[in-house]
Amino acid sequence: MRIGIVGAGNWGTTLSLYLCGEGRGVILYEYFRERAERLLRERENKEFLPGYPIPEEIMITSEPEELVDNSDVIFFVQPSHSTSELASIFSKYIKDEIVANFSKGIDPETLKRMSEILEEKMPHQRDKIVTVSGPAIAREVVRGVPTSMVSASFTIEKAERIQELLTGRNMRIYTSVDIVGVELGGSLKNVYAIASGICDGMELGMNAKAALLTRSMAELSRLGTTMGGRRETFAGLSGFGDLIVTSFSGYSRNRTVGERLGRGEGLSEILDDMVEVAEGVRTTKSACKLSDKYNIDMPIAREIFRVLFDGKDPGVSIGDLMQRELKREIK
Repeated sequence: MRIGIVGAGNWGTTLSLYLCGEGRGVILYEYFRERAERLLRERENKEFLPGYPIPEEIMITSEPEELVDNSDVIFFVQPSHSTSELASIFSKYIKDEIVANFSKGIDPETLKRMSEILEEKMPHQRDKIVTVSGPAIAREVVRGVPTSMVSASFTIEKAERIQELLTGRNMRIYTSVDIVGVELGGSLKNVYAIASGICDGMELGMNAKAALLTRSMAELSRLGTTMGGRRETFAGLSGFGDLIVTSFSGYSRNRTVGERLGRGEGLSEILDDMVEVAEGVRTTKSACKLSDKYNIDMPIAREIFRVLFDGKDPGVSIGDLMQRELKREIK
């Protein structure tokens, strides 16, 4: 059984190393030929995952057809903004393989989840699309620390197949048929991780952060259940679990963006410094559009949008949230 991994960034390279260590055959796809050649030559991803040699057993290619021809299962592990383009490229070659999405995002133009984009580009694969999500920081997975995620699909047998492939000595995978909830939880939590970072950057303490995370989950769940996700999913690994790790980990790109905003830096300056993508910046636009579409009250997401894109001072945003009309916690 060989697994094709589309995307040689931090997470894609980490999954390659993990699966190879578990005895799985792996072929890793890098879109840019020169980067693929460098990975082949140096056998290390110095840009995204320095310090971890890539074993010779891992094939590396920039040819989509070569990856598909040498794979039984395809993992899409690219940034969300690249999903549509890569799905279009690979749709010419994928015929009967299970396709697993690992990207966390919601397209801000179409408001589609990543599995919906894959299905749009590969309609014949609808019953073979799986999404894997949960609290998995790549820098911890590559070190071999215990990690758990969720494999979700409309077809439980396909979710279970990915569960079997990923489960290992330090990886435990659960299954779900709530692919909508799993994807929304994994995507929307990045918005609130930015808010959590702002708390850290402004040194607001744990009282504020605990309240923020709790109310963030209330917002996320309101929208998610309205869109068809199950409430219990948002209380699980791909919801609250992922929010926790993304809001506290020093490796979290979204928390880092928020922390620097909280210290007074501008968004363009922060993003220019980053090698990897902070998905929450783009997803904040999607969250606010979805809030409008479904008429869901999401005050925290709204304030994050204003801080990110309108230049609103984070301190003023916090004051405005604290002075909102009083209400019951649970209706």
